[in-house]
Amino acid sequence: MVWPAHMPDTDAMAITVGAAAQIGDDLVELARDAREMADAAARRLGVRIVELHEVAEHREAAELVRRIWGADPPDIVLGAGMMTTFAHSGNYVVGAYDDSGLVGVAAAFFGDDHLHSHVAGVDRARVGGGVGWAIKQHQRAWALARGVSAVCWTFDPLIRRNAYFNLQKLGALPAAYLPDCYGPMADAVNAGDPTDRFFVRWELASPRAIAAAHGEVPEVDVEALLAGGAVVRLDRDAADGPVPAPPRDADTQLVAVPGDIESVRAADPALGARWRHEVREALMPLVSAGFRVTAMSKQGWYVVQAP
Repeated sequence: MVWPAHMPDTDAMAITVGAAAQIGDDLVELARDAREMADAAARRLGVRIVELHEVAEHREAAELVRRIWGADPPDIVLGAGMMTTFAHSGNYVVGAYDDSGLVGVAAAFFGDDHLHSHVAGVDRARVGGGVGWAIKQHQRAWALARGVSAVCWTFDPLIRRNAYFNLQKLGALPAAYLPDCYGPMADAVNAGDPTDRFFVRWELASPRAIAAAHGEVPEVDVEALLAGGAVVRLDRDAADGPVPAPPRDADTQLVAVPGDIESVRAADPALGARWRHEVREALMPLVSAGFRVTAMSKQGWYVVQAP
């Protein structure tokens, strides 16, 4: 295995003097802890996560983006030129490597009060193996080391595995529901479907994010919620189709998503469109009324709670 030619110094994620002056001692210590956990996660998975600075590295990363998203050209999602721009202006561009080569990529840029994670993807052969989690823990450590305590991004609320990963594995929480956020997109993942998105905010120093970094976010007990008065806002039938329920007052409401919306879209576009419509109709009124999405169960239920 040949690692990228440019390798960061061992202190590349060390807390800068400027950052240390802006944040308290507790956050400095948290940043060090985050770095140790990120390094340990990468070692455990046999991957190395490094910042990408060279044009050749960005081209290789763009090719991986093209394969993951089925994007031709890759610029539809994120091209090499934009990665170079991000990297040269001090933003976050990393690759994850194992013995076979590049298997993951992430890029983020600084927003007003957060780091905005624009792209994070893993080679489909390594999906579910922990590489994405290791990349996000690296991103968390990188941001904290620079005095940034929040990372934000968007994701499709219909993609169950991403919802579970973001809410339960990372401890991020949706802050807004954005209907057709990006307009029509031409990549293989999004083509032909409105690009509804959750805008999520990952508060890196929150108890939830810290617990998630240690693998300690509790699983959702749907039966216990229902026994405690929760109601189903959107159900699913035996054929994995959406079944809306009449709105009922309750402080906790459950909204179902399909098992694998990408397979549904490919096999039955009309059913995929129904899921998009019904999830939007279930979630948007709740979010507009001040309810917050607080969890995702392994069985595919959003937990939505009154403020």
